[in-house]
Parts: sequence; C-alpha cells; structure tokens
Amino acid sequence: MMQFSNWDILHNLLMASRWTLLLSLIAFMGGGLIALALTFLRLSRRQLVVKLVKVYVELFQGTPLLMQLFIMFFGLSLIGLDVNAWTAASISLICFSSAFLTDIWRGCVESLPKGQWEAARCLGINFTQTMRHVILPQALRLAIAPTVGFSVQIVKGTALTSIIGFVELTKAGTMLNNATFQPFKVFAMVALIYFVICYPLSLASQYLEKKLNVSD
Repeated sequence: MMQFSNWDILHNLLMASRWTLLLSLIAFMGGGLIALALTFLRLSRRQLVVKLVKVYVELFQGTPLLMQLFIMFFGLSLIGLDVNAWTAASISLICFSSAFLTDIWRGCVESLPKGQWEAARCLGINFTQTMRHVILPQALRLAIAPTVGFSVQIVKGTALTSIIGFVELTKAGTMLNNATFQPFKVFAMVALIYFVICYPLSLASQYLEKKLNVSD
C-alpha cells in the first residue's frame, strides 16, 4: 500500500477536478448552442422538423447517460470509428445536455402569453424578429434558474465518464482509493469538491432569479 498524506490526496483530486470543470463547460456551451437551434426549430410550423426535434429530445432524455457513453465509446468502433474517451465523453454530454435544455427553453418560451405573438404578428414582424426582439428577452428571465440548475446536473453527470476511462474527479478518486485503501477519506474529499463546485451555481441561480424578479 502506498503512503499518501491528506494533502497528496487532495492535491491529486483538485488536479483532476480541472477536467471535470472543463468537460462540464464544453457540455454546457456545446449543448446550449445546439439547444438554441433546436428550440427555434421546435417552435417552427414545419411539422416534419418539429417531429424530428421531438425524436432527438426524447431519444436522449429517455435513455440513460451511461448507455449513451457506452454506445459512443464502444459502439462507434464497430463501424470503424476510433473514438477516445475525451471525445466520447464530450459528444455524449453535449447531446444529453442539449436535449434537456431544448425542453427547458421551449417551456419558457411557450409559457409566455400568446398575446405577445399576436401583437408581433399584427405589427408585421416575422418569426425570427419576433423571437429576437419580443420573445427571447422575456423567456431569458424565466430560463435562468432552470438552466443554471441543470448545469449542476451536468457537473454531476461527468462522474459517469469514469466508466469509459476518462480521468476526471470520480475516476481520480477511484484510483486513489485503490492506492491508499482509504475509501471514506478519499470519497469524502471527492464529495466535498463536488459540493464546492455545485453549491455556488445554486446560489447564483437563486440570486439571479430574485434580481430579475422572475416571480413577478
């Protein structure tokens, strides 16, 4: 058994948490860009496009993230595509987050009074202009809290990437546990780091919700 001081364990976990944060940022930004496009398509009047977006959303919402990681990492090799753990984790989390963000943002847009759409239509404003100047500024205020709240789920979801060999916070904790045989100490530190990352996001959501007076 190797000897590790408390600082050695914490230092290694903090180093690994950088990859957790980077992967979370990639998943959130990439998923957000895709979700924004899908939200526009979901609100269009083209039934075929709407149905395709629904299938995409239901596919990634209705299957476990763990299965998506397995398919992305192991399944693509069956068709000759060699995907490393970093790429598989990024693509899987981007698709996963985009599906949920699409539903969150669509719900925020559809929760606005229909009179907003009718007023814009009476003024002769097209769909894109209506979304940009009328709907999105109002929907943004409603979307902040659930969006930031879902970012916490993304951070916690990165823990599953350890299954395919991606070395992030949870994987580093497992490796340190195998070296030190001190599971309580190691995973208590892992849990604490996750809490330090996620709790400020929850506080930020509450602060922004109150500042923007979403409830009013």
